[in-house]
Amino acid sequence: MASAFDHVLSGIRVLDFSRALAGPTCTRMFAEMGAEVIKVESAPAGDMVRRMSKIRNERSLYYIQQNLGKKSLCIDARDPRGMAILKALVAKVDVVVENFKPGTMADMGLGYDRLREIKSDIILCSISALGQSGPLAKLPGYDFIAQAYSGVTSMIGEAGGTPYIPLVALGDVSTGVHGALAILAALRYRDRTGKGQHLDVGLLDAYYHCHEVSVHQYSGSKGEIKPSRQGPHLNYICPAGVFKATGGWVVVMAFLHHWKDLCIAMNRPELADDARLGTDAGRLANRAEVIKLIEDWLATFPDRDSAVDMMQKHHVPAAPVLSIEETTKHPHLLARGTVRTIEDRIAGKFEIPGMPLRFSEFPNDLPLEAATLGQHNGEILSDWLGRSAKEIEELRAAKILVEGEN
Repeated sequence: MASAFDHVLSGIRVLDFSRALAGPTCTRMFAEMGAEVIKVESAPAGDMVRRMSKIRNERSLYYIQQNLGKKSLCIDARDPRGMAILKALVAKVDVVVENFKPGTMADMGLGYDRLREIKSDIILCSISALGQSGPLAKLPGYDFIAQAYSGVTSMIGEAGGTPYIPLVALGDVSTGVHGALAILAALRYRDRTGKGQHLDVGLLDAYYHCHEVSVHQYSGSKGEIKPSRQGPHLNYICPAGVFKATGGWVVVMAFLHHWKDLCIAMNRPELADDARLGTDAGRLANRAEVIKLIEDWLATFPDRDSAVDMMQKHHVPAAPVLSIEETTKHPHLLARGTVRTIEDRIAGKFEIPGMPLRFSEFPNDLPLEAATLGQHNGEILSDWLGRSAKEIEELRAAKILVEGEN
């Protein structure tokens, strides 16, 4: 059974034990690039997200978005016959991906050492909140748990106020992408050496990797600089942040050489060489004055977008703060496929985030669909493992294989 679509990763086979978001993001990217992904779902209910975002016809839009192109195998792994099927599938794949709590795969009898006995060059990618090792490794965790430990949460919110969390899954998605990169590197290494390996990819590590200045500023200053949240503005350069405009908000990044561009846009060219505001250090020391100066100027425009147009005309990095509704209609996002329209056979037509990678040899998205629960049970057992129709029906009757309508 080969992938129906040719793409950059056609021929790669992935056995996906992951659920929710970080792991499925990783394997979704593989499916989008033509790899054959078998999503293993625990009987009888499958991936927990099948119960989320059931907006249309009892079909989870969440599941659809994160599992396009994957084949669904819904199986009872607690039954020895179900586990035997999974072990047989390991021998047929290049990569296994899981995002259980550390130790769970080993408890199931599918730890790396056991997988390597089944297939010596297997690559196992273990994605977790806090990593496979260390004092916190065994704790349960989600995106925002890792974010809190990473120090990132401490940097979001008003100065001195309650820390905030972003209402997007930055940690899960970025960790899934890190996992995909690690797998591709391991595949390249296997091509050279014939050796597989176990990959440990943690949300905490991925989050901590996002600190662009905070860690080195604290460490390099021997603790004199203590980075903290500063509301809608960056804490180390100015002007850089979110500014109030007429009828909305704009992000302006006019530090370094762009300060001169903003001064010209504001028709205040003399401020480029002002004794107090002409340098980054001076503007940072007088940030409240700079913010007021810019917001007073923004208020002279009839609306948000005309102010942004003026700044962009003068090469100032600036953008409107778009709502989710506005993003789904924005011509640039639509033209690039950043906003992608799909049509599910059960839920109908709706928009999701598109594939962020672009390939000149494969300019179009693959026409992928999301599976119903256990949709490919028979196909996988027949085509991959050579099981007879009679055996498959017996497994269904014993509820080792489960199928559903959504």
